[in-house]
Amino acid sequence: MEKTWRWFGKKDKITLSMLRQIGVEGIVTALHEVKNGDIWTEEAIMDLKNYIESYGMRWSVVESLPVCEAIKYAGPERDQLIENYIISLENLGKCGVKTICYNFMPVLDWARTDLKHPWPDGSTSLYFDYASFAYFDIKILQRQGAENDFPAEILAKVEEMDKTMTPEGKHQLVENIIVKTQGFVNGNISEGDKEPIKKFKALLDLYKGIDKAALRENMKYFLNAIMPVCEKWDINMCVHPDDPPMEVLGLPRIVRTAEDIDWFLGAVDNPHNGLTFCAGSLSAGEQNQVVEMARKYASRTHFVHMRSCEVLGGGNFIEAPHYAGRAHLVELTRIFTAEERRRNANGGIGLPMRVDHGKDILDDAVNGYNPGYGFYGRMLALGQVTGMMAAVEDEMAK
Repeated sequence: MEKTWRWFGKKDKITLSMLRQIGVEGIVTALHEVKNGDIWTEEAIMDLKNYIESYGMRWSVVESLPVCEAIKYAGPERDQLIENYIISLENLGKCGVKTICYNFMPVLDWARTDLKHPWPDGSTSLYFDYASFAYFDIKILQRQGAENDFPAEILAKVEEMDKTMTPEGKHQLVENIIVKTQGFVNGNISEGDKEPIKKFKALLDLYKGIDKAALRENMKYFLNAIMPVCEKWDINMCVHPDDPPMEVLGLPRIVRTAEDIDWFLGAVDNPHNGLTFCAGSLSAGEQNQVVEMARKYASRTHFVHMRSCEVLGGGNFIEAPHYAGRAHLVELTRIFTAEERRRNANGGIGLPMRVDHGKDILDDAVNGYNPGYGFYGRMLALGQVTGMMAAVEDEMAK
């Protein structure tokens, strides 16, 4: 698999020269400065592509060309936004950038409650505590009917937490759940927003009356609209699974399970409609048998996120070291290396892989990196996965 790295553009503190030195072959990035819904121009695409290539790497994957909320909930501006999306895809195709990772998660891109959960060795990982998330939903967001979405034992924990919760603790939960994890990736909430809760609640209101069936139909409408340009330019769309793979905030979630994946692949049965196989997101759900899913969907996978979670019970999970957790990355390496060999034998293209999040180690915690995207932790993860790849290649050569 091609070793890629998510890079946040020319302002990223992690430079392309650093990445070239640690064995990165391809870059995963986006035009982060372009407002969601606006057209990506050929000039802007080529400027970034040429910059990446000047460091001896290629722009392997767009992550992401955001799907605007109005496309997801079918607002009156949906068709114009889809037309803009199609033009952006065509411009990417003309420039030779042909793998597009996107998501169809309403409002919230990904959620964690603790961005620096400690390990005994002094490193930290991203962590999701179900009771803390429930506290945010019920006590801070005060979403109508939120109490009905959680089991009694979680509601009891929320009431206990409320006895000792401080204003600073509430602020930290808001930062962790809807600000720090969203604003650096063309999210709906940015660090400069003065009233993030008010803005977030307004976004949730847009989905009133939108259930799972409606969101599925809106995804199908979007995919059918863009498939002609994908076929014209040989562009592969690969949706990212819901993170975490559970229902949150009363919103429908439609890429959580094998049944969900079967649905969207069958609803628009086109090889350009595929999956970002995020082992981390999928392994956070106890319902998902990750290795089995990798075997089943390898042929429709266009991009791989190598990451692993440890499920701790009660809805809680932690992002595990890349050699641990329930994603079984060594076996996934076998599956996707075999798939890449099959494609190459049939004249197809390679399969890009990035290590996704890493632990914060050494100086990561003080360097101001985006949550989950430190340098040293991801460099360690890349080394670990590179070792897995080398071992698997050696197995297959025998």
